[in-house]
Amino acid sequence: MHNDETLWHCLNHDYCSFKVKIKTPKQNFCRNQYNVTGLCNKVSCPLANSQYATILEEEGVSFLYMKTVERAHTPKYMWERVKLSRNYLQALEQISKHMEYWPDHMINRCKQRLTKIRQMLIRMRKLSMKEGPRLVPIKKKTERREQTRELKAETAAKVDLAIEKELLERLKQGTYGDIYNFPQKQFDNILNQEGEAQEESEEEDEDETEFIEDMGDSDDFSEEEDEAEVEKLGEMEELDEAVRDMEDIGSGRPGALRPPSKKRRASSSRSSGPRVELEYEEEMEGGGEAPWGLGRPALCEQHGASVSRGVGGSPT
Repeated sequence: MHNDETLWHCLNHDYCSFKVKIKTPKQNFCRNQYNVTGLCNKVSCPLANSQYATILEEEGVSFLYMKTVERAHTPKYMWERVKLSRNYLQALEQISKHMEYWPDHMINRCKQRLTKIRQMLIRMRKLSMKEGPRLVPIKKKTERREQTRELKAETAAKVDLAIEKELLERLKQGTYGDIYNFPQKQFDNILNQEGEAQEESEEEDEDETEFIEDMGDSDDFSEEEDEAEVEKLGEMEELDEAVRDMEDIGSGRPGALRPPSKKRRASSSRSSGPRVELEYEEEMEGGGEAPWGLGRPALCEQHGASVSRGVGGSPT
């Protein structure tokens, strides 16, 4: 037989596992999940009332839980659960409909609890939308363990690299003879490294040859400069020959009165260079005058093709 007064007397004066007592202020609270107010009193106790109702929230959805005395003999099916609408007004109408013949204080408490739950969900949604600093727990023991593991891994890697370098040097020096049992993976890595080094050296050689080919245009320019220098040297040699001829004429050598050759005449006629004026004096034996009025200017072209004298009958 289910008697509410007997149950409440036992729970209130004896022991209850859901009761929490506070000295200042002196108040008793209830930790039972079905308690509609959270206070420990006869009206709010879900164990001492055969007819009871409350509101619970599960993953953002509100449910109405109701208990009746007809289902007290089956604890598995004691609570009836009704899903409430997300709309606040429709949820209030559902509570009024399912608790039509219930006491008014029980209906009002369920509606108040639904209002508080709705406000809590709205605040949670706003806080989740805000971007702010989040507190992340720091596990010092885990971080210390990871640091020690990293240090051990680094030292092991350094040892492996040192061993590999030493083995390569010994292989190059031929310490172990001609027969080796290489690990296939390390052997392939070394071959790949050598192939990359050869490709880089070939690319550098190609770049150097291309650079030389790009400078090929300057060879034509240098050839033109060489030709111009050769022409200047030829002109200077012709000028020296003309000066020598005039000196021979002045000294009265037998081959000095020879007329100029056709080549020199042709070159003198073609040359358009500036004319050069030469003056010289020569003393004869016995203090006589020069045979062709020496001391007068003698004119010749740059290539030394013609000579002018101031005495009649002298060659021009």
